[in-house]
Amino acid sequence: MNFNLSTPRRETFLVSVVIAVLVVIGMIVPLPIFTGYGLGLLLIAYLILLAGVLMDNV
Repeated sequence: MNFNLSTPRRETFLVSVVIAVLVVIGMIVPLPIFTGYGLGLLLIAYLILLAGVLMDNV
């Protein structure tokens, strides 16, 4: 399988990093939204970053 990988745009990378950082902070300090849905939000952050790598202009 041959994948054409590209560098994600800065905005895509920053959105995924911000979500991941908020989840990590939510694990340390109990935040209502981020503590309960931590694993799902980390998955969303990873999928956003994956989409930025696999698709052009994302």
